[in-house]
Amino acid sequence: MTAQTLLRRATGLSVSKSVAERAVGQRMEQTGFADSEAYLQALTPAEMTQLIELVVVPESWLFRDPQAFYATVELVQERWARGRATRILSIPCAGGEEPYSMAMALRDGGVPKQAFSIDAYDLSPGCIERAQAGIYGRNAFRAQDVAFRERYFTHVADDSYRIIDSLREQVTFRQGNLLQFDTATYSRHYDVIFCRNLLIYFDKPTTRAAIQNLSALLADDGMLLAGYAEVPSFCQNGFTTLQFRQAFALKKETAAPASPVQMAPLPALRTLRTLRSVPPAPRRTTVAPPSPAVPRTRPVSVPPPAQTAQADLLAEARLLADRGQLREAGEKCHAHLAKVPEAAEAYFMLGIINELAGKMDLADDYWRRCIYLQPDHYEALCHLSLLAERNGNHTAAATLKARAARIYERRQASN
Repeated sequence: MTAQTLLRRATGLSVSKSVAERAVGQRMEQTGFADSEAYLQALTPAEMTQLIELVVVPESWLFRDPQAFYATVELVQERWARGRATRILSIPCAGGEEPYSMAMALRDGGVPKQAFSIDAYDLSPGCIERAQAGIYGRNAFRAQDVAFRERYFTHVADDSYRIIDSLREQVTFRQGNLLQFDTATYSRHYDVIFCRNLLIYFDKPTTRAAIQNLSALLADDGMLLAGYAEVPSFCQNGFTTLQFRQAFALKKETAAPASPVQMAPLPALRTLRTLRSVPPAPRRTTVAPPSPAVPRTRPVSVPPPAQTAQADLLAEARLLADRGQLREAGEKCHAHLAKVPEAAEAYFMLGIINELAGKMDLADDYWRRCIYLQPDHYEALCHLSLLAERNGNHTAAATLKARAARIYERRQASN
């Protein structure tokens, strides 16, 4: 079994062949193995955890996308006024930046500590350890207004600050995997769930499984906060948007509990975080139901053979990319562009393929070509915004994010 397959089975996330092999090489050096097959055959749950640490990207900062926290404060205040405490889940929680931001926002909102509880889970034991320590450097304080640092942190060394104990005690951190979560015990347990910027790294079956588990964990009248690039996936799988501007908040469409889906884990491995690779974004499909007043069969429009052949090239490219055959997938996209030079979707796919290969500059260039040809390409705008965030260009990220949000809002209004 390859390292790619083992990592996917353990985490539910996709990882490129090059990233998996690089991680295996680093662990082989540290453990003294000379042969990769021997290393993989001897892999224990503890060693798998160390391997996962090399491919996860725990990228976050305090008060990232703050509107989500303000929307939650409003909900908690309203429920506490009716005598009801709120249970909050952050999954994945990275180094604790998100749940601590939530605790600070609630404190600023005058919410008493008995009015809420916060659980936080992450795949990475290293992330959990950092979260429990509560010590953050300069990169964690990227918000425009960092006055909260004076209120809730103490300076410990150089550019490092430690969150005050009374807030650290408000959050319970545990290692865990959303796809292996005990949904039976925690059925409809949480009133608010933060699950942001995780699903974009899943393929479609894993996305559906993750959303079903989140639905099972969320109370029927609860609120879920997603990453802006993930809202369409939730809306395709039983959720609908809430009217909190720029919070990307959702609720269940119905009160019917979702059936949790368990992915096959490695034996004895209970471990969730984002990887470096990003699979193709989900595509929306709208099917018009036949009118009951028209009994006869309606004619079906069939595209010309050449058009069908070109569409097949992109479909093949997606399939090859999902299999990790990136070079072959790129060749299919370029073959499509040779016939249809203005095909925005082919440029979007090339961006995905190059991100999977770790070629971020090329990915950025292809996505920009995509939005030049199709300015309202929602998925390309989302990926460009995420890439700008990773590169520290927060002004560009905010601009791209706002464009994507406007496009999504227009789509929702027209449906």
